[in-house]
Amino acid sequence: MADTHSVAPAGWESTKGSAAPSMSKKFTFERYGVTREFLDRLADLSEEDGYHPNISFGTTYVSITIDARDGETLGEADRAFAEAVDRLAIIED
Repeated sequence: MADTHSVAPAGWESTKGSAAPSMSKKFTFERYGVTREFLDRLADLSEEDGYHPNISFGTTYVSITIDARDGETLGEADRAFAEAVDRLAIIED
């Protein structure tokens, strides 16, 4: 896929610098307990998928960057992972 922007789901920002292309998104939550639940679900997804994105987080936010798995082009596996992360962010109290 030549156009990395077409791979990134809505709400994800695609970037292409000197390193591999990537897409990133910041998720915000009302309180730490919800943030922690999201991080736990993300850890489970990462283990199941065998892919571990770059993350940074604080009390009420998580920023995730997904790098192209092949180091050259964002592909369908990267998009599917991002979509799965979006589904994890829908946490019901």
